[in-house]
Amino acid sequence: MKLIVGLGNPGLKYAFTRHNIGFLSIDSLMDELCIKKLDEEKFNGLFCKTKLDGEDIIISKPLTFMNNSGEFVKQLSQFYKISNNDIIIVYDELAIDFGRIKITKTGSSAGHNGIKSIINYLGTIDFIKVRVGIGPVPEKIKQIDFVLMKYMKDEFMEVKKITDRAGFAIIDIIKNGVDFSMNKYNVK
Repeated sequence: MKLIVGLGNPGLKYAFTRHNIGFLSIDSLMDELCIKKLDEEKFNGLFCKTKLDGEDIIISKPLTFMNNSGEFVKQLSQFYKISNNDIIIVYDELAIDFGRIKITKTGSSAGHNGIKSIINYLGTIDFIKVRVGIGPVPEKIKQIDFVLMKYMKDEFMEVKKITDRAGFAIIDIIKNGVDFSMNKYNVK
């Protein structure tokens, strides 16, 4: 069983901000899999259970703010007895250029508070990360202001393509494995 978690902040205020590209990527994945909604609520998050190529998967979004994502991930993974290397987290990454995707099997938080929280709760850095590039931060804009900014009109059409690609990357991880997916998506 795989647990797929998109990171973001709940509420309309944050819906189309750069920090919520993880939530938007989950929406794209759900569209691709013809899933209408996350129909279960537990552990302060929303999720649904389904199958992909015979593999049981859980698709989810925490209802906590980004900095507290780890509690939801830990509780859901423990409840369903999902090992850390079967957890896939999709989230925004400032250190990666806008639109690029990078998949890793391990690694630090690189300053991302949602990932820091997950590492703290799971007690490991060994889980799959689908990092969706939102960088770089423009000069004269604070990092926190940038990640909480809504996308510009000229970026918005690109965002749908990017989140669709992130959804396909997650599908590839499940169908073809992490190494295959890293080779396919971690290119410039």
